[in-house]
Amino acid sequence: MSKIAIIGSGIAGLFSAIKLANNGHEVVIITKQRVKDSSTNWAQGGIAGILDKTNAEGKSAHIIDTLKSGDGLCNEDVVRDVIERAAECINELVNIGVLFEKNEDGDFKLAKEGGHSERRILHAKDATGREIERALSESAKQHPNITLMRNTLAIDLIQREHGNPAKGVCGVWCYDQTTSDVVTLSADAVVIATGGVGQLWAKTTNPNVATGDGVAMAYRCGATVKDMAFIQFHPTALAIENGRPFLISEALRGEGGVILDDYGVKSWRDACKQSLTNGLEEPHPENFSFTRNFSKRGSMATRDIVARAIDQNMKQTGGKWVYLITSHLDKTMLKTSFPNIQHHLDKYNLELGRDDLPISPAAHYIVGGLDVDEYGRPKSSSSLGIIPYLYAIGEVACTGMHGANRLASNSLLEAVVFADKAANHILKNPPETVSDKLPKWRADGLEELTEHSPIVNDLTMLKDTMSSEVGIVRNNLRLSRASRRIKLLDEEINIIWKSSIPSREIVELRNLVLVANLVVEDAINRQENRGLHYNTDLV
Repeated sequence: MSKIAIIGSGIAGLFSAIKLANNGHEVVIITKQRVKDSSTNWAQGGIAGILDKTNAEGKSAHIIDTLKSGDGLCNEDVVRDVIERAAECINELVNIGVLFEKNEDGDFKLAKEGGHSERRILHAKDATGREIERALSESAKQHPNITLMRNTLAIDLIQREHGNPAKGVCGVWCYDQTTSDVVTLSADAVVIATGGVGQLWAKTTNPNVATGDGVAMAYRCGATVKDMAFIQFHPTALAIENGRPFLISEALRGEGGVILDDYGVKSWRDACKQSLTNGLEEPHPENFSFTRNFSKRGSMATRDIVARAIDQNMKQTGGKWVYLITSHLDKTMLKTSFPNIQHHLDKYNLELGRDDLPISPAAHYIVGGLDVDEYGRPKSSSSLGIIPYLYAIGEVACTGMHGANRLASNSLLEAVVFADKAANHILKNPPETVSDKLPKWRADGLEELTEHSPIVNDLTMLKDTMSSEVGIVRNNLRLSRASRRIKLLDEEINIIWKSSIPSREIVELRNLVLVANLVVEDAINRQENRGLHYNTDLV
């Protein structure tokens, strides 16, 4: 059987690992920190899908919502395939041990989120990702065919013939953070499942491991990228002075939460007092939401629209946040359905159903990424084909599922479906076995970095640049300025990289700078506003 290296331990990496291991393959999972340190573990909302395979109407509605959210750039064949496979893959998750929430009658309790026309989202209260990660990681840890390399950072892919992507890959150079050694790991095939790029921005809902490693590694190996400008900012991240952004699940709006600014809050409360005086029913807060000026769906519009609405409102008013209103909703329902969110709010003496929650957008998900085929194989820049023995699944890949804007809770679905497709492709097309005699990491003449301040300063400059110049709303001047700064940072990190012994901070900064340049380059080259890319010079 083959030896498969999987980089990343989120839903995509773990699901593919379990499937390959169950079929006799030797699997090594490389994870930067602990197994659970992934974007999957941080996901709150859930996984969208129609479990009844005979429900053609339900699947059709899910397809329509996805295509609308993608703003004309989805690959419809991919969308249909993923949604058609949803029931099978979600049931596999259940069989592995994922406990989705159920109603008293035993049926799955379905939620609704922004952009969805109906309830179709399976969840585990407001910690769905954590539950999926728990079940998959427990299964992986117990599997005799799976080896976990914790605290290990993948540096670069090893090619079967150096400089020739058409020959494929045969392993990974890794940095062992415990020993500070560079490990040469041979593999007959490599699966990249490294997640997103959120750490490019100062405010992000992503964990600290989301540094674009997979995109950067594959790009250096000859892979192509697509739609890198489409960065999704989640509209409702808790905004606390000097506090880290905390995701407030879209499911909270699905249950009736409403987004208001200061003027909307005052107007709604004044109207409620007037209604009480006149013996009338209190008006719904949605009637006072500024988001209705951007979409008839108001607070339940797709993320690109709501995030842009909030961004514009904050710029016009000079405010640092707007508010998510839940005081009109049932407190018992809120505390039962969203215990994780309430637990976090407790730190700031905030309560669901009582307080106006300060929110602002934060970098959340990259819709673009490595350009892959229907099996998750990255396309090569040097030929019309793919890079053999290499796969990319999950957030790191651009499959065509999301188009110009990802529909809420479609990411976990896409990740598990493409993990299944990649694993099945490996099973049906066993990779050519490679020798263990691979080239060692270049180490001669390298010195340990003695001053860390340049790395810290460069990272701060990079995040500040991306936050101020490459945010929700862009223009040509800002993008040009970002491009110049990032090119300077690229020169700086390359000098450090060529002379220094690898460390996590150096490896991550090298990757982040490369990915930042790809994001900005794509944004500059776009000649229309669509989905998550909005340039005021194109209006």
